[in-house]
Amino acid sequence: MAKPLTDSEKRKQISVRGIAGLGDVAEVRKSFNRHLHFTLVKDRNVATPRDYYFALAHTVRDHLVGRWIRTQQHYYERDPKRIYYLSLEFYMGRTLQNTMVNLGLQNACDEAIYQLGLDLEELEEIEEDAGLGNGGLGRLAACFLDSMATLGLAAYGYGIRYEFGIFNQKIVNGWQVEEADDWLRYGNPWEKARPEYMLPVHFYGRVEHTPEGVKWLDTQVVLAMPYDTPVPGYKNNTVNTMRLWSAKAPNDFSLQDFNTGGYIEAVLDRNLAENISRVLYPNDNFFEGKELRLKQEYFVVAATLQDIVRRFKSSKFGCRDPVRTCFEIFPDKVAIQLNDTHPALAIPELMRILVDVEKVDWDKAWEITKKTCAYTNHTVLPEALERWPVSMFGQLLPRHLEIIYAINQRHLDQVAALFPGDVDRLRRMSVIEEGDCKRINMAHLCVIGSHAVNGVARIHSEIVKHSVFKDFYELEPEKFQNKTNGITPRRWLLLCNPGLADTITEKIGEGFLTDLSQLKKLLPLVNDEALIREVAQVKQENKLKFSAFLEKEYKVRINPSSMFDVHVKRIHEYKRQLLNCLHIITLYNRIKKDPAKACVPRTVIIGGKAAPGYHLAKKIIKLVTSIGDVVNHDPIVGNRLKVIFLENYRVSLAEKVIPAADLSQQISTAGTEASGTGNMKFMLNGALTIGTMDGANVEMAEEAGAENLFIFGLRVEDVQALDQKGYNAQEYYDRLPELRQAVDQIRDGFFSPKEPGCFKDIVGMLLYHDRFKVFADYEAYVACQAQVDQLYQNPKEWTKKVIRNIACSGKFSSDRTITEYAREIWGVEPSDLQIPTPNIPKD
Repeated sequence: MAKPLTDSEKRKQISVRGIAGLGDVAEVRKSFNRHLHFTLVKDRNVATPRDYYFALAHTVRDHLVGRWIRTQQHYYERDPKRIYYLSLEFYMGRTLQNTMVNLGLQNACDEAIYQLGLDLEELEEIEEDAGLGNGGLGRLAACFLDSMATLGLAAYGYGIRYEFGIFNQKIVNGWQVEEADDWLRYGNPWEKARPEYMLPVHFYGRVEHTPEGVKWLDTQVVLAMPYDTPVPGYKNNTVNTMRLWSAKAPNDFSLQDFNTGGYIEAVLDRNLAENISRVLYPNDNFFEGKELRLKQEYFVVAATLQDIVRRFKSSKFGCRDPVRTCFEIFPDKVAIQLNDTHPALAIPELMRILVDVEKVDWDKAWEITKKTCAYTNHTVLPEALERWPVSMFGQLLPRHLEIIYAINQRHLDQVAALFPGDVDRLRRMSVIEEGDCKRINMAHLCVIGSHAVNGVARIHSEIVKHSVFKDFYELEPEKFQNKTNGITPRRWLLLCNPGLADTITEKIGEGFLTDLSQLKKLLPLVNDEALIREVAQVKQENKLKFSAFLEKEYKVRINPSSMFDVHVKRIHEYKRQLLNCLHIITLYNRIKKDPAKACVPRTVIIGGKAAPGYHLAKKIIKLVTSIGDVVNHDPIVGNRLKVIFLENYRVSLAEKVIPAADLSQQISTAGTEASGTGNMKFMLNGALTIGTMDGANVEMAEEAGAENLFIFGLRVEDVQALDQKGYNAQEYYDRLPELRQAVDQIRDGFFSPKEPGCFKDIVGMLLYHDRFKVFADYEAYVACQAQVDQLYQNPKEWTKKVIRNIACSGKFSSDRTITEYAREIWGVEPSDLQIPTPNIPKD
């Protein structure tokens, strides 16, 4: 197998990253050596690879800081409207390479590190992923931060600095085992602690209504310590800020509860307060109503809103004294975007600050709150909706419960006036759900308290309007919008697939990196022999490189000329990894039945994490690995079919596998995946999609032409019709012999001979209570996969479709998404203003 070129070995080739100036290289070397000797190694004589990584990170950070300060000054001088993106998750991945790319430093660093006898790629691999998110929602927030900086918006990301991010996944005997992700163990060179901006956050206590107003008394206080991370835009010298809060106990924490003898216990007790920012809840699309999670949600909101109000009041740069006291213009200066319902408490908290603290009249405060806040809905799955028990909520946040009741009462009065006598509508639209356990419906609170509500793909936004929030849409249709998700082309093309970025640049220039719609210029070149050859060659190099990675990491030899069929995302029933499993087993059975028959060799790569408490998802991982054990060791199959479970799928691994993929699996049941963004990454990187008409797949098919994707299966209306009729999985099992054979093999222990009953519950679910209708789409899926095989045998036609997909992926840039948010929700304009670099004096 030919050894692929590393990115370092390609250093001398002309690259989209621009030729490094010699002066830059010398400066980087000098700075690197200074950091290495004076800040890191100090007393030790020998430097470790990690020392080299930190020296380079600090060198790159030096280039950031001046731009960061200048950006802040620049913002404050213009006093623009500021955007606050509130999210409980920011799935950032690694920062070093992204920063080099966005500052245009990558070649200078590469050359300098090479001259020092080191390898840039090896240093980049040392960095821990910042895994402060579960999947799509947190990664979207990260792409949005990149786009907001690139578009010159005065924007801040606000979240929690989890000490432990998404768990590391180990596969032991085919089962997922979780390990804590101690990502801060060696320190984080990208963050800056800002103790001077530490703020108190209150919990528990009681409410007193006095003639002077409402007082929230006898609370427990936890301090929120901010850590700031710079977020550079692409080559525009703008550096925005992501501020993450860490929980700290105040120095008198618990001491008042103890006599002198209990001093040690009191100090140890500080952990209780600091647990708030200890760990990310590892659930994706599932609500777990734990008090600690509610504390996290209020913690980030309370600290952030104090920061927002402080910044609003003292708008001059470097000024801490309030210069604004009138809140009338608050919505003209502040936009708060709620990334799902997790930061929903921003609505009652802003009301509390305005009414109780700033003494604003209730109706005026409510108007300000609504104009300021906007809400993005990310899921239609009922089990994902946040519904907090009133009893728990009232104990933790007694004043906020009163405020929510008051908001709800006024809201229901309005509904009752418009729909007199419609009691059922009042029940459906209430923020408070009655029942055995009274609950607060956070999504209803978000819709009522926001001026804009959006879904994240066109089909999803329609479902939001006509199903999830149907009653609310009838009440205020003007509120509801669509904002189809996007991905940043800097990380998801330039950084992870430099070969493809270079190929595109040679054909159409590099303008597409900040205006992805320019990829349309490739359409006239779809039949260009040279381009077809180059695109195919880049893909083959990426496959060779990924094969070498798999061989090193997994000790598995794979055929780099096989089709790389990739299905990477969180493990969840609705994402239907089980449908993929049934197809793999069907292919296996066909090879076994007729070993002499020619077939297209495939390497099926499945990866993703299962929530630790989601037992069926964990069993799906065990099934994938068990199928792999049988298929990969069957001499009759040979290298015609391989099944690999990709351990510990995360951002840095996505950057390796996505550029190498031939086929992208996006096979959720129609109407369940809000958007998906992995689908966009694969499209941009030259994989063809096999998928249902769900989420953003619909718009991808519209952009590229449905004939350039492999679309199969039930549409949303078919799923609804099947629900009404009653879905009967047994019918498909009885009618389709290949399906029946595969299901029987799973049930009877063919793939688990040592534990024959291991997968009985998977089969039971598929046959008797499968909400996601795997069997209903099996026949169409297998037939569609046959079309994939057929096209793959014609490499030239396959590559033409690939080029057409890349050329039509421009819509799916997060720059386009953020431009729409800015204009249609936040009321601000993106700016292409270049902030002068720190070495150039200001006007």
